[in-house]
Amino acid sequence: MSQASGAQRFGLVGTGAAQREAAKLFDEMLAGWRTQQLSRRLAPSTIDDRERLVRRFAEFAQDWPWSWQETQLEGWVAANTWKHSTVRTYQNTIGGFLGYVCDVRYGWSAECEQLVGLVPRQICHEWNTAVHVADHEGSAQRRPLSRVELQRLFDVCDEGVEAAANAPRKGWLTAFRDATMFKTIYAWGLRRTEAAMLDVTDFSVNPAARQLGGLGVCHVRFGKAKRGSPPRRRAVATVMPWAAEALGQYLGEVRGCYGVSGHPAVWLTERGGRISPRHIDDRFKLWRSRAGLPAELSVHCLRHSYVSHLIEDGVDPLFVQHQVGHSWGSTTATYTTVGGDAKNRMLNDALSRVFDGQ
Repeated sequence: MSQASGAQRFGLVGTGAAQREAAKLFDEMLAGWRTQQLSRRLAPSTIDDRERLVRRFAEFAQDWPWSWQETQLEGWVAANTWKHSTVRTYQNTIGGFLGYVCDVRYGWSAECEQLVGLVPRQICHEWNTAVHVADHEGSAQRRPLSRVELQRLFDVCDEGVEAAANAPRKGWLTAFRDATMFKTIYAWGLRRTEAAMLDVTDFSVNPAARQLGGLGVCHVRFGKAKRGSPPRRRAVATVMPWAAEALGQYLGEVRGCYGVSGHPAVWLTERGGRISPRHIDDRFKLWRSRAGLPAELSVHCLRHSYVSHLIEDGVDPLFVQHQVGHSWGSTTATYTTVGGDAKNRMLNDALSRVFDGQ
């Protein structure tokens, strides 16, 4: 049977029994792929995203998987302005689905040949897919705040707390929460979701630093997961005592004013619920604007600042890598931007070792 006749019999166009049978076969393929991914312990949300993407491509191609062509994949990518990393993710997803249905161990090729006279084939290969050429493909605008910028942000937040406390209108609780939240994100190198999901019980004593009390370690339970895996956990040692003092004041004197003592979350909304990552973004934009900082700075830049400032201060890079939960040192390196003063200090130290030894 020719490709044209097979596509006409089970194409996306047209109606009737043939159309329903084609849709049923496609659904069964996706269901089998789901089971295969679940057996690999991939997260259901990841599998859902992949299935939606495969269906999106089928809609774009106006064809079933047994008729897909390279030109359809290439036209799909060319018609959109996705980021390089997004293109790779989409192409890997389509390639992964076709890798499954083309594998003789699953029998889909034989079934397609019997039902439609066509056999699915892999259309994603080295000639038409984006390559992974860099360890980090994030936005170049994500940079650390300088120490001056960071101090400016914290000063404006603290000034906002004082102004709100003296004003007749409400806002003192929110301002105090924001000021402490941004200090915490910076001082423990947190991502926004990690910060939003913090519970009061996630902080504990560090036997090596008992002087910090119950804020010696931050147990991050919702770290960024590897593809298809559950959230990664890590324990972040407290290295900035001033931040522990600020957080301790918030937990001990301020958080209770929300009137929801039974709620586990550290950061609460005005209605007594857990703050969301999007809300953290919105609050950061507000305070960033009040501090007159560049618009390209995001709350994630506080995490970059944590890494860069520790490296500048001479902290062991491996320790920093473990603190922020990176699997590879190369990832931590992409977060690091050493300032001019630190570079000069390192240069002077290096030259001193050379000349002092002569």
